Amino acid sequence: MEFPQQQKPAGDGKIIYPPGVKEITDKISNDEVVKRLKMVVKTYMDMDQDSEEEKQQYLGLALHLASEFFLRNPNKDVRLLVACCLADIFRIYAPEAPYTSHDKLKDIFLFITRQLKGLEDTKSPQFNRYFYLLENLAWVKSYNICFELEDCNEIFIQLFKTLFSVINNSHNQKVQMHMMDLMSSIIMEGDGVTQELLDTILINLIPAHKNLNKQAYDLAKTLLKRTVQTIETCIANFFNQVLVMGKSSVSDLSEHVFDLIQELFAIDPMLLTSVMPQLEFKLKSNDGEERLAVVRLLAKLFGAKDSELASQNRPLWQCFLGRFNDIHVPVRLECVKFASHCLMNHPDLARDLTEYLKVRSHDPEEAIRHDVIVTIINAGRKDLNLVNDQLLGFVRERTLDKRWRVRKEAMMGLAQLYKKYCLHHEAGKESAQKISWIKDKLLHIYYQNSIDDKLLVEKIFAQYMVPHSLDTEEKMKCLYYLYACLDTNAVKALNEMWKCQNMLRGLVKELLDLHKLPVSEANNTAMFGKLMSIAKNLPDAGKAQDFMKKFNQVLGEDEKLRVQLEMLISPTCSCKQAEICVREITRKLTFPKQPTNPFLEMVKFLLERIAPVHIDSEAISALVKLLNKSIEGTADDDEEGVTPDTAIRSGLELLKVLSFTHPTAFHSAETYESLLQCLKMEDDKVAEAAIQIFRNTGQKIETELQQIRSTLIPILHQKAKRGTPHQAKQAVHCIHAIFNNKEVQLAQIFEPLSRSLNADVPEQLITPLVSLGHISMLAPDQFASPMKSIVANFIVKDLLMNDRSVGNKNGKLWTTDEEVSPEVLAKVQAIKLLVRWLLGMKNNQSKSANSTLRLLSAMLVSEGDLTEQKKISKSDMSRLRLAAGGAIMKLAQEPCYHDIITPEQFQLCGLVINDECYQVRQIFAQKLHLALVKLMLPLEYLAVFALCAKDPVKERRAHARQCLLKNISVRREYIKQNPLAQEKLVSLLPEYVVPYMIHLLAHDPDFTKPQEYEQLKDIKECLWFMLEVLMTKNENNSHAFLRKMVENIKQTKDAQCPEDAKANEKLYIVCDVALFVIANKSTACHLDSPKEPVLPSNLNMLNVDILLLCFMRRHLLGAVNKPLTVPGRRIFTKTTTVSDTTSNTSTNSSPLSSTINKNSPRSFRVTSNVCHSNSSVTSESTESRAQENNENPVIKNDESKKASSTFTLHIFLTSQSFMCFNPVLFSRRKRATTRLQTPKLRWSNGVAVPPKRPLLLPWPRKMERRRRQRVEAEAGREPPTPTPTRRRSPSTSRCPNSSSRTTREQRDRLTCRGERRWKLPASAWSSELTALPCLSNRKSGEEAGRAVEPGVLSPASEAHRQVEQWSRPACPYL
Repeated sequence: MEFPQQQKPAGDGKIIYPPGVKEITDKISNDEVVKRLKMVVKTYMDMDQDSEEEKQQYLGLALHLASEFFLRNPNKDVRLLVACCLADIFRIYAPEAPYTSHDKLKDIFLFITRQLKGLEDTKSPQFNRYFYLLENLAWVKSYNICFELEDCNEIFIQLFKTLFSVINNSHNQKVQMHMMDLMSSIIMEGDGVTQELLDTILINLIPAHKNLNKQAYDLAKTLLKRTVQTIETCIANFFNQVLVMGKSSVSDLSEHVFDLIQELFAIDPMLLTSVMPQLEFKLKSNDGEERLAVVRLLAKLFGAKDSELASQNRPLWQCFLGRFNDIHVPVRLECVKFASHCLMNHPDLARDLTEYLKVRSHDPEEAIRHDVIVTIINAGRKDLNLVNDQLLGFVRERTLDKRWRVRKEAMMGLAQLYKKYCLHHEAGKESAQKISWIKDKLLHIYYQNSIDDKLLVEKIFAQYMVPHSLDTEEKMKCLYYLYACLDTNAVKALNEMWKCQNMLRGLVKELLDLHKLPVSEANNTAMFGKLMSIAKNLPDAGKAQDFMKKFNQVLGEDEKLRVQLEMLISPTCSCKQAEICVREITRKLTFPKQPTNPFLEMVKFLLERIAPVHIDSEAISALVKLLNKSIEGTADDDEEGVTPDTAIRSGLELLKVLSFTHPTAFHSAETYESLLQCLKMEDDKVAEAAIQIFRNTGQKIETELQQIRSTLIPILHQKAKRGTPHQAKQAVHCIHAIFNNKEVQLAQIFEPLSRSLNADVPEQLITPLVSLGHISMLAPDQFASPMKSIVANFIVKDLLMNDRSVGNKNGKLWTTDEEVSPEVLAKVQAIKLLVRWLLGMKNNQSKSANSTLRLLSAMLVSEGDLTEQKKISKSDMSRLRLAAGGAIMKLAQEPCYHDIITPEQFQLCGLVINDECYQVRQIFAQKLHLALVKLMLPLEYLAVFALCAKDPVKERRAHARQCLLKNISVRREYIKQNPLAQEKLVSLLPEYVVPYMIHLLAHDPDFTKPQEYEQLKDIKECLWFMLEVLMTKNENNSHAFLRKMVENIKQTKDAQCPEDAKANEKLYIVCDVALFVIANKSTACHLDSPKEPVLPSNLNMLNVDILLLCFMRRHLLGAVNKPLTVPGRRIFTKTTTVSDTTSNTSTNSSPLSSTINKNSPRSFRVTSNVCHSNSSVTSESTESRAQENNENPVIKNDESKKASSTFTLHIFLTSQSFMCFNPVLFSRRKRATTRLQTPKLRWSNGVAVPPKRPLLLPWPRKMERRRRQRVEAEAGREPPTPTPTRRRSPSTSRCPNSSSRTTREQRDRLTCRGERRWKLPASAWSSELTALPCLSNRKSGEEAGRAVEPGVLSPASEAHRQVEQWSRPACPYL
């Protein structure tokens, strides 16, 4: 608009003042100026726009008030009054201002703007005038006049800054409204907003300024909301320049763009309509930090509670989800953290997030996997409906994460969800049912090997699953129904947890008992062993040992502490007393000056494990009351999700388990009365459990509870005579454990049962046989004579040797227990009776054990049909084979019977693991594993697992391998923890199973033809199955020990059939295969053995002639299983599938492939001429040289004319890791450094006859040193410093025991020990060795030139003098 020409004041330029106002000049005082200006202000306030006459009259005054005198007056009151007058002037003269000069207008508005700063102080006396000024300006929109000024932006910027700076929380809503009107009018009515003005507004949104002045932030927020349509374009332009064009200099706020975007989006998403597509471009930036900043921004935008950005901008949402797979770890981490807010605020996006969270739950970064769990758990804790089953499944998987921090977070998170929704039922039964699997999963983790996992499960159980802080009744109700709802594996884990805690309490009690004894060396040793055992049950075993030693020292010094600890582990300690004891012990060990006390933390771990926080006498009484309610039908079983029958059965099982760990808590008449009621129930399982509880806890019934005793005895007699087999067993044991006159009680059961035995009624035989068997085992002296008569006349002759009924000829190999005929069940119990009878006697004076073993062996040979009348069905035969094999294995657990078990009987027992029936193999393997893991069976029975390599079912082979791993680890751990075990290494060290394995495989009935390709493949698979597990780690150079052991076996004869040449040949062939497997498995096996192996004398005897050369036969190896065709085992065929071809191996592959070309012609020819005489080898030999052929390297003697015989060795080389003439395949005599000189051989009927005396030459020292250095280098060890030796000619060296001179090159080739190797073309090598050397013939000691008496050890090796009888391990139970 055009400014009109300045109006001239009336009266020829004279200034007219309002009435009563004198002239205002610089000659008067400030007070007088203020006084006169107030009257002027009042005059202008009363004027309106229609007063044309007054407007013209006071025009001069208006111009005068804009003079420099007023605008620059130092008095703030003067300036305020002038500003009020000027504001009224703009109001009165609107829309035409009386000032036409642009500079004057600028000065005026800047002057007015400066006066607005007075709004800051609301308590000022002049605040009303400042408010009037603001109101006037806002109402009139006076600042719109500035739009015509060229530099109006400066005025607006100053105005906005002033208003944002003065606003505070003391201003009322009117002040804020007028400020808003004033600023919004400038933005909305102007042509645009400059960047400087925009910065003035946006700077208040930056977090730093936002925190300084919240009212300024609110003002800016409101302003932007009001002017969104106008200012959006300016904002888009700003972000476009900064984000897309990268012009950070356009604004000082460029570095805060992401903060601004977040704030603007929170204010109104419409402000960023044009900005969001630009963020998609930034998400794909090459700069990781920039992507991280954008991801952080978008995470807040998408996760905002009321945000609809994901649905409105799907491309941006999909692009953002792609950042979950970003290569930059912090970006992925930020995305995962965002997911938590997104799940809680936007449940509809859970489906999109699920797949990406699944990938991130397997992220290689621990922190990301951890945050995935935190994200899901946080959402689930807010509302379980926010997380679907898939997301909970991710947390479930992470409970098995390899990192402890991740596992702990997953387990604790699930425990919190369980407590909130299942225990407290905060979201109803539907939510509780959704996560009902959590309780089982958490308890399953107790199966893990890590002690940290076990401790955390115990903590979760005590705090979340059955909170110990609850009242006793509530706590036991929770436990009662929890136990009823658990699956089988979870129940076993919970039982194991209680047993471990009870075992640890026992260790602490034994430690305290040792403190009561006088100080001695033996006492200190025993105390150290207890401390080590306790430390094994605590986290970080290394630190735990040190802390337990310190704790033991404190116990020795503080008697009060010992008293508290004794009270804590006392069987009569209540839960409340336990809490007091733990608190007192902790207080005594607390050091106030230490902020962290790891010693105290370790002791707390121990106290948490041994403190009885759940079970005491009061708790058992509460459990019994719950059980009674379930029996009476008054319990809330249905509401808890279990049936009454399930509740009763599981409740008794719970009490049975607790009777093992807390027997003294059951000593009350009320408890036993309830158990007597259970004995009268029809449920067999309930009655059996009740009897077992009496057996475990009733030691004081006879002396303290006579009424219970009188009621219990008839019931036990009845169960022993006519109850189920399990009830009969428990009843007999209960009588033996409780009553003092047990002989009388047992006799009252034995006599009627022994008279009532009738084989014609097998249905009525089973329970009597069980009772008689257990009675004879518990009281062998009392019933020895009558039992012998029963066994001879009834069990064997009348029952086992007769088949009265014809079995079902349906052809099935196994049927359920209900389908088995009563006669077969009676025979199975008869076999068990024989075993129990012998186990009770524990001697073989009457030779009854020999007869029993022969009977069991005959049953195995006859495949279960002892009479061979073909009346019995195949399924019943399977039952009897299993019973016979298990019986032999049970007898072997007793030392006196193990000694009389012959190798043939052991082999028959072991072959049961290759039975044709799957269930027989499965059950036998489980029994074998349980006995071995408890160290109840001799080590030789571990060799039986090698036969599992022939099992056609992959799962059975995998189970057998796990059993091997467990048994080996248990034995090695036992050796480490028990110093006395060093004296019995032969019966404990797992490596000593190799001789038994080799002997067992050599006598495998399937191994009939040593040259048969398929049979050798089976042998190799069985050897690999065992050796692969044994050689997982090379501890103490055990690989060399195994090699030496096998080599020593090759220097012996088979004690089972020493004169059988074929049997010995098979033994040596199995040794060759074993050596080959060992050599392929380990490069360190050629080092010196740390200890000379001792061979079992019952399997091998030392052979006086040690043959020197192994003739090569075509013994091909492979990986195919052959059907079993031996007596005692049924034929089963392994179906080879793609998944089964490598099932017998773990991470280490077999050294031999399963595919071989048996017609492979690739070989090399070795021709050697050797001179000999009847007594010794000639002392002279000629120097030889070698020639190599690309395909068939040949070693020739230049003086072949002197040769008296020639022989050819055909070796098929198809293994890259095996060389011809490998020294491990040759029998060595005294030292590993012996090298071989080829003797002259004689042939008889196509069989090579060994020489009368071996020709052994020691290795030259230099060659031996090089060999050792090379082997040690291959094993990864630093070779020792070589010892200086006498220098020899570089081309030749003389052997000490021979006058002949051989070239070094020839020696290297002959032995494969030198620095040069056979250079064969690549086509000569493949993945399989198709021929191995074996001892083809053996001669007696006399023929070899040495007379050795039978049973006398040869002096050839010092270790063989140490051969001792195989002994049973000293510990009956680990």
